[in-house]
Amino acid sequence: MTLRRKLLLVALCTLALPVAGWLYVRQMETLLREGQAQALIASARAVARSLVVTHAPLPQGDTGWYVQQAVNPITVDGYGNDWAPMTPWSQSLGTRGKLLLGSDADGFYLYADIRCARRTRADADDPGALRADHITLLLANASGQRRYLLASAAPGPLVAEPLDPAVPGLPDRIDAWWQEDGSGYQVELRLPPTLALDRLGVGVYDGVTGGDPTAVDTRPLLQYSDPLAHELTQLAPVDVHARVFSRQGWLLAQSGRLGMAGRQPGWFASVVYRALLADRLHDAEPWTEQAPKPGLPEVQTALKGKPSAMWRWGEQRGTVVLAAAVPIERQGKPDGVLLLEQASRAVPLLANRALFGLLLTSFGVLLAAGIVLFAFATRLSLRLGRLRDAAERAQLDDGRLDGHLRGEHFPMVEADDEIGDLARSFSRLFEVVGGYTDYLRTLASKLSHELNTPLAIVKSSLDNLEHTLLAQGELPPDAQPYLARARDGVARLGALVRAMSESSRMERAIAAAEPEDVDLCEVVRGCAEAYRPLIGERRLECVLPEVPLHLHCAPEPIAQALDKLLDNALSFTPPDGWLRLTLRVIDGGAEIELANQGPPLPAAMQGRLFDSLVSLRDKATPGDAPHLGLGLYVVRLVAERHAGTAAARNLDDGSGVAFSLRLRGMPRQRLG
Repeated sequence: MTLRRKLLLVALCTLALPVAGWLYVRQMETLLREGQAQALIASARAVARSLVVTHAPLPQGDTGWYVQQAVNPITVDGYGNDWAPMTPWSQSLGTRGKLLLGSDADGFYLYADIRCARRTRADADDPGALRADHITLLLANASGQRRYLLASAAPGPLVAEPLDPAVPGLPDRIDAWWQEDGSGYQVELRLPPTLALDRLGVGVYDGVTGGDPTAVDTRPLLQYSDPLAHELTQLAPVDVHARVFSRQGWLLAQSGRLGMAGRQPGWFASVVYRALLADRLHDAEPWTEQAPKPGLPEVQTALKGKPSAMWRWGEQRGTVVLAAAVPIERQGKPDGVLLLEQASRAVPLLANRALFGLLLTSFGVLLAAGIVLFAFATRLSLRLGRLRDAAERAQLDDGRLDGHLRGEHFPMVEADDEIGDLARSFSRLFEVVGGYTDYLRTLASKLSHELNTPLAIVKSSLDNLEHTLLAQGELPPDAQPYLARARDGVARLGALVRAMSESSRMERAIAAAEPEDVDLCEVVRGCAEAYRPLIGERRLECVLPEVPLHLHCAPEPIAQALDKLLDNALSFTPPDGWLRLTLRVIDGGAEIELANQGPPLPAAMQGRLFDSLVSLRDKATPGDAPHLGLGLYVVRLVAERHAGTAAARNLDDGSGVAFSLRLRGMPRQRLG
C-alpha cells in the first residue's frame, strides 16, 4: 500500500468525530422525546382528574356489552353481510358463538352467530321449546327487566315469545329472523330506538348438551357517549386527539384530531430521520383511530393502573405521533383509560437540522484535512521517489557506483528533516561502498602486479636450489617429490596471476574495442568450426539464420565471449554429450545461445553467475588449471559493451543449460 493511501486511511480515522456527533444528536433526540412524553403524560393525568371531579358519565363495573355505531344500513334478514365492518370487534358468547350489537337512527340491532354441530328444533310457542335450541334474550330498563324466547323449527322470520310479565317501556312483540347453515344458526333482530335500555342479557341453550334453559349473561350496555365526548372536548389540550376507553378497552368518547402544524419535510430528510436518528418507533396503524376497541399496547398497560407512553410513525411523511395513556381512577380503582395522542413535525425537523449541520461541518473539516494530508503525502511520496530513483541510478550495469551521485551530488542531502537524514546516510553509504567496489575491481591487477616479483624470486630460487643440489650430488630421492610439489604450486600461482592480468587487460580491451559492420553469421560459423577439434567426441550443432545478419559491433570481443562460454560448457558436458550453438534475429539486434548437455543450474546462483569471482566448478585437483570465475564476467562485459545482456537458463526438458548473449550493437561514431 502506498504512503498516500496509508495517510488517507489515517485521515479516515477522523470520521470518529461525526460518528460521535451523530450519537450525541441521537441521544439528544431521545431525551427530547422523553421530555415530551413526560409532559403529555402529565397533561393526560390532569384531564383524567378533571373527568373524575366533574363526575363525567363513566360506566361502572368490569363487564358490559358494547354497542357499536353502525357504519352502513342494516337489513334484518338473518344474514351477517351488513355486519362485516363490525365483525372484527364481535363479543364472545363463550364457546357457543359470538354477539354483535349495533345502533343507528333507525333502531337497536342484535346479531348472534351460534355454533352448533347437532340441532334440536322447535318453535318459540311450542311447549318443548325450552328443551330445544334457543336463545334467551333479556331486556332491562329503569322499570325492570323482561325475558324473551327466540326459537324456530325452520329458517325464516320468527316472533319472540315473552317469558315474563309485561314491563313498562319494554316491547310485547319482537320480530326476528332465523337462518341456519351447516355449522349452526344465526339470529338477527331490531328493537325500536326509543327503548331506554340500560342492561342486556343473552343466554344460549344447546338441546344436545343441556343445562339451564333460562340462564342468561346480563351485562350493562356500553356505547359511544356524546355527553362524555363533549366533556372531553372542553378539557383536552388543543391539537391533541383524546379518547376515553372503558375497563374492557371499548371506546366511550373522543375529541379533537391530530394536528399537523409546521412545514412538511422532504422525502430525503424523512429517510435520514427514519434511518439514522429515530429508534423505538412503532409503525402507524391508521385503522386504530376510529376502531371501537383498538387494543393499543399503551392502553393495555394503563388498564393495569400504570401510565404509559409510546412513539409511532404518523400517517403523513415526516411526522411522529406521541401517545400517552393514563388510568381514570375513582376511589383508588380504575374506571377507564384516557389516551392522548399528539402529532409532531418539530422533533424530526429539529433532529434533522442538527444532524445536517453537524454533518456539513464535519465533512467540510474532513475534506479540508483530507486535501492537506493528500498534498502532504504526495510531496512526501515524490521526495521518497526521488531518493529511490537516485539509489537505483547509483549502481551502474557493471556493478560500479556512479561517481556523480556520491557525496554532495546525492539529492536532498541539504534537507533538514528525516528524509534529509536518510539521504545523507545513503550518500555516506554509497561513498563507502563505491570506494570498496573500486578497490575490489582493481584488486586483481594489483595482486597480479605485486605477486609477479615474489613468484619470480621463488621460481628462480627453486631452480638454483635444484641445480646446486644436483651438481653436488646431494639431492636425496625422498626430497624429489617435495621439490616437484613446490614447482607445481609455483606454476599454479603463476597461472592465477596471468589469469588476473589477462582479465584486467581484457576489460581494457573490451572498453577500447572499435566497432565495425560485420556479418554475425560468419563470426559464429568461424568460431564453431574452430571449436570442433577442441571438444573431442562431443557433438556440436551450429544453427544459423538463412540470410546474413549484419550488426555494427566488435567481432573480436564477441569471439572471446564465445570462447569463454565454450570453456564453461566443456567443464560440465559429458565426454559423449552434445552442444548447440544458435544465432537468431531478435527485435533490434541478435542473440547468440550456446546450449550444452549437463546438470541444471542451482536456483540460488542464476542471478550471480555473471558476477566477478563467481564459479560453479568443483575445487580444482592438482594439475588442473585454476578457475577464478572471471569467464562469465567477461561475457557480461561484452554484452554490456554492445548494449545487451547476458543470461542463463535451464532447458525446458531438463537435459542441460543454455547461456545466451543478446547484442543490440554499438553506437556509430560521428566524424568531424
